Amino acid sequence: MAGNWKMYKTPAETALFFEKFRPLVEKSEHCEIVICPPYTNIAAAVTAAHGTRVRIGAQDLYWAKEGAFTGEVSGPMIKAAGCTYVLVGHSERRQYFEETNETVLQRTIAALDAGLTPIVCVGERLGERETGETEAVLSLQFRAGIGLLSPEQFARIAIAYEPVWAIGTGKTATPEIAADAHRVVRAQVRARYGPSAADAVRILYGGSVKPDNVRTLMAQPEIDGVLVGGASLEANSFASIVNF
Repeated sequence: MAGNWKMYKTPAETALFFEKFRPLVEKSEHCEIVICPPYTNIAAAVTAAHGTRVRIGAQDLYWAKEGAFTGEVSGPMIKAAGCTYVLVGHSERRQYFEETNETVLQRTIAALDAGLTPIVCVGERLGERETGETEAVLSLQFRAGIGLLSPEQFARIAIAYEPVWAIGTGKTATPEIAADAHRVVRAQVRARYGPSAADAVRILYGGSVKPDNVRTLMAQPEIDGVLVGGASLEANSFASIVNF
């Protein structure tokens, strides 16, 4: 159960969140809990999560280990800061910052090389869904991106299906729509890496997940977890999702 804070909260607000959040999930052993704050809050989050089962992730990384790349942050830097996870290819990165399937692959490999677990995001836009292109878009994102990983590399990633039309819009894919998309992705995994890999890979759903819809989403066998945006910013809300 992963939370993506996007561009919200200060370090002080991060510490306050964890004060409230920690006791609400201290007995939650049924899942892995990941929170991805902005870079400036990672240190505060790592300190606040120390001694708990909550893991901290970054929201993005650059594919070079170091160099003259002003404004970028590398995998080794993120790892050294205390992160164990990192989001890669989030729909907002693809939409606003020209991420491509090729750069998503580069970032995924860089995350793995740094010892991080990448949560690699895929998903279609509204127009693509309305014209019946969802399966083609997801298949291309897979084949041109994570489908080029070696089997050993692939075994170390998680995938998040995020329909772009449901990100921050209040619209949520129905559990059935989400499960159908997850089946498409899992079928790509099965074809490329075999049935064992398809069974083992964790595919999360992201897109306006809230306390009042998480149970019906998680009732779908194809959905292995959720990637939560706005509802992860408030301790009680995200704890309700974690403890669905």
